[in-house]
Amino acid sequence: MEQTQRGKGHTLVLMPSPLQGHITPLLHLADILYSKGFSITVVHTIFNSPDPSSYPHFTFHPIADSLSQTETSKFDAVHLTDLINIRCQQPLKEWLATLLSQSRVACFISDAALHFTQAVCDHFQLPRLILRTGGASSFLVFASFPLLKEKGYLPVQESRLEEPVVDLPPLKVKDLPVFKSSTQDPDAFYRLVCRFIEEFKASSGVIWNTFEELESSALVKVRQEFSIPMYPIGPFHKHFLTGSASSTSILTPDTSCMSWLDTQEHNSVVYVSFGSIAAISEAEFLEVAWGLANSKQPFLWVIRPGLVRGFEWLEPLPTGFLENLGGRGYIVKWAPQGQVLSHPAVGAFWTHNGWNSTLESICEGVPMICMPCFADQKVNAKYASDVWKVGVQLQNNLERGEIEKTIKNLMVMDEMNEIRENTLNLKEKARACLKEGGSSYCFLDSLVSDILSLESSKS
Repeated sequence: MEQTQRGKGHTLVLMPSPLQGHITPLLHLADILYSKGFSITVVHTIFNSPDPSSYPHFTFHPIADSLSQTETSKFDAVHLTDLINIRCQQPLKEWLATLLSQSRVACFISDAALHFTQAVCDHFQLPRLILRTGGASSFLVFASFPLLKEKGYLPVQESRLEEPVVDLPPLKVKDLPVFKSSTQDPDAFYRLVCRFIEEFKASSGVIWNTFEELESSALVKVRQEFSIPMYPIGPFHKHFLTGSASSTSILTPDTSCMSWLDTQEHNSVVYVSFGSIAAISEAEFLEVAWGLANSKQPFLWVIRPGLVRGFEWLEPLPTGFLENLGGRGYIVKWAPQGQVLSHPAVGAFWTHNGWNSTLESICEGVPMICMPCFADQKVNAKYASDVWKVGVQLQNNLERGEIEKTIKNLMVMDEMNEIRENTLNLKEKARACLKEGGSSYCFLDSLVSDILSLESSKS
């Protein structure tokens, strides 16, 4: 990747949270900063460590996370993050002490969820910037957690799901972020959010994988509430229009689906993927399968091993299910999502609304069928369907008749033309913000200048 000279001779240390949806934007950010001339060192946990061979231009350093196989196999993101925040503090401090005795570091950039890094950076008087891997709209909800708890919205109660959250329009109680921890501690997610908000305030600034034109109102409110610099420089993955960004996927994509997409009609395929963590029951899985089949639309379905609780892969599918579709369905364990969404055959994306997936869909102008599972996905889905109006939410949970109707409405009904028009409008704004003079272009320029200023101020 070609570098500019501006950051030449200056080293940045970046640390991702070891979840696919967090690793991807951090490595994209590292590529962006590398292109500005900075030397990049990525410090990471042994669990879900990135592949250094995909990034020969970076230096990678693993630190001990002391996570057992039992702890990582449960894959409870909240509990896992809590453990990392406790167990990685001393190993990171020891490694940084050695690094700083040998070379200068301009600043440390960490995932917002790794709140322990603020104390480590304070110890060394090292400036710390935060990478917020989610959107600004969902962040505002997280920042409001104490208020939401005080007003009785949290913890979420079944009887109040349809009640509007007065302080956070257009959200209803059912749209608030929730996360059930396997530790049976109902307050674990609440405590984690409050802690990373607290350390957010202590940082030297926040880098956002979003863009001003998409979340301007949320970014205005964040700036009003937090008196630290904000750098919305996204969409990260679109900084590399030539495809020069390296692969960031922990899972290996099955590229055979691209040949299948080549055989499908323009805007005809429903792409279905629920991300790298979400799991559904066997009953829900079968409703998805029959809803897709009954819609009569071609579909590309990502069924990740472990997606269906209690099963390895495709065992719950009825005998002959795929064969009876006559080539109208294609299943892979993982897909090259960026390539899939940009393929002209794809007409809709049925998504869990993780922020990366939501942003990628917007950037390719693909309307969404929204099925959020937990955390910020619920807020993202609400904004996609009700604010940006680039998708529709599945109602009545997972029921095959509702699935069939939703797919048909989005793919063939004239009333959905407005959604398609809105997605193409946002796609153009996402493209324009990265051009010279665009909002993200200018914020990136400010970020580079401020990083160099941070290093000068501690000299």
